[in-house]
Order: sequence, then C-alpha cells, then structure tokens
Amino acid sequence: MDFPRLAIVIVLCFLVFVLWEMFFIDREAIQPPSESRQAEQMTKEEPFNKYLEKDIIDKKVMPDLIFGKDNLLKPVKAARTITVTTPLYSVRISEKGAVFNDFILKDYKENGGDDSPLYQMIPPEIHDKGTVLLGLAGNSLPGLKHAVFNVDRKAEFVNINDQSEEIVFSWVSENGVVVEKRFIFSPETYLIGLNVIIKNGSHQTIQDNLILSLMKTYSKTTTMYGFEGPSALINDSLQQIKAKKIKDKNTYTGVLQWVTVQDRYFMSSIIATKPVEASMRLFLSQDGSMLEAQYMQPETVIQPGMQHSYEYKLFFGPKSTRILKQCGCNLSKAIDFGMFDFIAKPCLWFMNFLYGIIPNYGVAIIILTIVTKIILWPLGTKSYKSMAEMKKIQPLMMGIREKYKHDKKKMNEEVMALYKTYKVNPVGGCLPMIVQIPVFFALYRMLYEAIELRHAHFLGWITDLSAPDRLFDFNFSIPLMQPPYGIPVLTIIMGATMFLQQQMAPSVGDPTQAKMMKFMPIIFTAIFINFSSGLVLYWLINNILSIAQQYYITKK
Repeated sequence: MDFPRLAIVIVLCFLVFVLWEMFFIDREAIQPPSESRQAEQMTKEEPFNKYLEKDIIDKKVMPDLIFGKDNLLKPVKAARTITVTTPLYSVRISEKGAVFNDFILKDYKENGGDDSPLYQMIPPEIHDKGTVLLGLAGNSLPGLKHAVFNVDRKAEFVNINDQSEEIVFSWVSENGVVVEKRFIFSPETYLIGLNVIIKNGSHQTIQDNLILSLMKTYSKTTTMYGFEGPSALINDSLQQIKAKKIKDKNTYTGVLQWVTVQDRYFMSSIIATKPVEASMRLFLSQDGSMLEAQYMQPETVIQPGMQHSYEYKLFFGPKSTRILKQCGCNLSKAIDFGMFDFIAKPCLWFMNFLYGIIPNYGVAIIILTIVTKIILWPLGTKSYKSMAEMKKIQPLMMGIREKYKHDKKKMNEEVMALYKTYKVNPVGGCLPMIVQIPVFFALYRMLYEAIELRHAHFLGWITDLSAPDRLFDFNFSIPLMQPPYGIPVLTIIMGATMFLQQQMAPSVGDPTQAKMMKFMPIIFTAIFINFSSGLVLYWLINNILSIAQQYYITKK
C-alpha cells in the first residue's frame, strides 16, 4: 500500500472514532457530589469510589447479562436456587428477586406422626413468588420488581455449622444502580441478618421509600381461639390487625421495630436493627387468600455516586417465649394471650419450669391445676360453706315459694328475710366461679397457643395435648365434632364430673333455671369436644379437686 492510500485510511479511521465519540458515547462523567450535597445525605449514605474508577456495568458484577432487543438487560440463564442449611433450618433462596422460596424447620414436624415431614413455613401457594421481597414504593428503579440477582457462590448448597456466613445477592440496573441483599446466617439462632445496600451509579438522584415484604396465605375467618395474622410493634405497643380491619385501614405509622405475620405456632418477621419512624402496610389479594405485610422505610435520598445501607434482621421460627426472648428486639411481645395475658404468661413459665423437672406436659398441667386450686382454696371454702348453708334452708325456701306463689313481691320479701335470719349470702356460692373465669380464659389461650404442647405426648391415646382427644379414628363424621373423628374420652369424663358436681349443689328454686342447670353438663361437654386435650385435662382435674373440696367442707 502506497503512502497516500495509507494516509487516507488513517484519516478515515480517525474520523470514525471522532464521530463515534460525538454521537454514540455519553460524555457526561459521574461526578462525586459536592460537600453541601454530601451533608444532605443520611448517616448510612457514603461514596463508593470503586464504582467511579471503572465502567458502571462491571463484567465481574454481572457476568451473565447482555442487552436484549428492547435495549434492556436480559438474563441469558435461568435463575439458580441456593440452599442454605443450619442445625435449625433449611432455606432455599432464588436468584430471581433473592427471595425465600422454602423455609423448613428441622425441630418441628407437620403433624405428630413418626413419618411426618418437617414443618414448611412457606406455603406451596407462594413458593414461586417467595417471601422477603424487595421493592421501592415509587418504583423509581425500573426492573427491580423482576430482577434476577447474581449470588457470590458457585456452589448451590451451603452448610453453616460452626460460624456465621454472609451470602451476597447483587443486581445491576441498566443505568448502573447496584442493589445488594446480604444475608447473614448463623448456626445457633433463627435470626438472619439482612443488609440491603443501594449504590447509585446512575446520573439521577434516587428518592424513594424502600419496602421489604412478607407473603403469607391468609384466611379472613377470625379464629375464636387466638390471634392469627399480621402484627407490629409500633411505639413500643403491640398492634394486632384482624382481617376485617385491613379493608378499612391498611397503613400503620410510628416508630416501627418489627412487622410479623403469625399463625397459631409460628411466625415470620422483619425487624429493624435501629427502629425509625416507618410504616407497616397490609394488602390482601382479591379473593382474600393471600396477605402481603410490608415494612416501608421513610423516604431516602441517594445522590449519584453515593450508597445507602438498610439493616434488618429476619426471624422465621416458632412462637416460643424462650426462643423469642433470646432473640431480643422485643420479639417476645408478639406472643399475647389477650385480656388475661398477665395471668397466662406466669402460668406458661411455671408449666415449662415443671416440665424441666418432670418431662411430661400432661403431668405439668395437672400440677399447675393443683397449685392454682390451692391458691384459690380459701375462696372455694367460703363458697362451699355458703352452698351448704343454702342447702339446709332449701325446705324453708320451698315452703315460702309455695305459700306466696301468687304474690311475687311478698315471696321475695320473705326469702330475703330468711337469708337474713340464717345469715346466708345467696351469691356466696358464685364467688369461686367468678374468680375462676379469668384463670380459665388465661389458661384457655395459653394452652391453645403454647407451642410447647404441640405434638406433646401425655399418655395412651393422648399423643398431642394441643389437639382434641380422640380414641380410635372413625371414617365417618360425627355431629358437632371437628375432624379427626373418634371417642372424646377425656371430654366425656369431664362432663360426668360436671354432672356429679351439679348434683352436690343446692337445687335452684326457679323451675326454669333448674331445667337449664340440668342441661349445663351436656352443653359444656358439647363445647369442650373440640377443645385441646390440654385444656380439657385442666378442667377435668379442676372439677375433681372442686368435688373433693366441696365434699370435705359439706361433711365438716
């Protein structure tokens, strides 16, 4: 090639490079923010200089991404799933959204059978969608909703037995914003650390509210036994939101420490490491079968070239007061036994204390009932004395009622004079029942919701103190009985003790009331037929002790 032709080729190449630089390359460089702009950032916002020293789209950060026809980043491979196992649980995390698809607890089973599978905290209905979803309220980062992250592990199985490990999922938007979800797993706790980091490598300011979401299947039917659903600790006060209230109000704001979704025995939670003024938002699917509980951070401003970190903890595990207290973060406040919580929690502690000495929760319930009866013994003695005195004057009362049956006013005057003469308190026999009602409701909630009783064996056919007692297993339904169907032996014995107790009590003068009282043992037996066997055991032992006390006082 002669020199003129060579010169022409060089000139043309130079022009190509100049024109390419002028028309196709964005010449605006990412400039670090000024000092005044830096002062406006929140405390966790800091520059990430390494992203300013090289291309925004780093091959090391996103090795498997290319541009598609629509000029958006497209994955060229299917999202992998990483399985993390610890001594307490096993969790499967998908690169699609870096969400939890499965969470299996190793110390708990689905049912009480020996061949039962381990308990799965994430229902099959949401396996594809997952939980611990990440989003922005204003959708200021397009593509995040359907993002496929890249994990910093080649292996798809990670065993954590000795020390904590961090697993990082990273995603880069088309304009250079890096989003990281850093999970920290520890072998000795159900708590999982989660740090969400947003690195703004774009030229635009990000101003939005970060959202973490828990997904859960949900029933709008309110259980009569205990609370199930979303709750939060706002301004150090527990907020429990029932299904019927979500439609009227779905946003709760204040100093928000945690958001949790709980069922009878287990719960999943998002916990703020440093609680701030934030919001819990609740959404139900159209058919009401799916619940989304969101922890929404206050608005954050992230300038170009800056990054912001959000620190959380996750809890996926049992509603055990011992475990939740070990976790801290006031997570034990999620367990609430209702109006008589102040009675129920000491009873739960004492029951667990007894179990530490005698490893049988049925025996622990019996001892707890005896101790409760001893505490209430003076009131019971006073009541049974009053009942015995009432029984003595029953013939006189019947004579008055017969004599003045056509004059109600005179009859009441004579009856009251009779009470005064013999110094009998007509309501004295009701006192122990009134006092026992709060204790009953406290134990009712505690024995129903205490995870310690789940699949706890007592004796013989009673293999689960949290379930109704059933001897045999019938393959046909029984009226008023919830499945499984069988003979409720414990409940029938309890009904018999109530009938015996009724026979020992003085008869009621009013014929209508007398007829109603005769049906009370039958009514209570029908009600208790679906109660947990632990609660029926408490009521049975309490009845036996009451019969013994009443017999002793009457004879004395």
